[in-house]
Amino acid sequence: MKHTIENDWLRITVDDHGAELISIYDKEKEREVLWQADPAYWQRHAPILFPHVGKHYHNEYRYHGKTFHTHQHGFARDMEFSCIEKTSRSVTHRLQSSDETKSYFPFEFSLDVIHSLNGRDLTVTWKVVNFDLDTMYFTIGGHPAFRVPILPDTVQTDYLLLFHTFLNHLDYLLLDPETGTAVKETSYQLPLTQGRAAISSDLFDHDALIFDDTQIEWAAIGYPDGTPYISISCEGFPNFGIWSVPGAPYICLEPWIGRCDDFSFTGEISEKPGIISLPSKETFMRNYTITVY
Repeated sequence: MKHTIENDWLRITVDDHGAELISIYDKEKEREVLWQADPAYWQRHAPILFPHVGKHYHNEYRYHGKTFHTHQHGFARDMEFSCIEKTSRSVTHRLQSSDETKSYFPFEFSLDVIHSLNGRDLTVTWKVVNFDLDTMYFTIGGHPAFRVPILPDTVQTDYLLLFHTFLNHLDYLLLDPETGTAVKETSYQLPLTQGRAAISSDLFDHDALIFDDTQIEWAAIGYPDGTPYISISCEGFPNFGIWSVPGAPYICLEPWIGRCDDFSFTGEISEKPGIISLPSKETFMRNYTITVY
């Protein structure tokens, strides 16, 4: 089932499947902002990444000496959530652990995803509760895709990536093409001019750009004149991804808490750099905000 809420500026729709945001409609400009999942390029809109972001090295991790086999971005995006509350301003979905999830992720948990509207802001909140007797280890992230280009008679390379920084570049990592894990030995620079970066035709030729160390707490896509039409605010998020399929008319701005494994990491999940450690009976909450201009 799909659930729609709206205010004077925006109308959003969230699907029970994956608790996935599938539409952000700008009522003032009369246009859809979110990518509409054309399978010719990518058949998702804005999946949640849980209980891990990206891939584990060789698609497996170890917990208390046992090996668990995984796939990219975890299972939440492909599961049916229950809509537990809907108001005029918000929709709340919940996923709870089951025998199915425990074969992959051996913890008792609940995951709530709340989408809430306030003016031109859409806030996505994650609430994870650890009902297990042991500490739970996970990463979590967003993966919203936005239409680029969005104006008629323009192309993607006319647009800009915008950041709140006075630096002349941002540092990023790339993925090992065979394992999909981060190659930390080599970093690259995304050149900036007054916080703006060009969207070149080859920007995503080597998959996603991975930014660590809380470099990005605000990112936007700008019109050709440099003014933003969509942004993400994610204060305190240590990791951020920017990705598209080369030639596809969308760009993903991805706020993450934790990310894929480093290439060749084979330690226990508790030793993974950037892992979230949630003690028994404790609650984790974090949110990010999408602003439509």
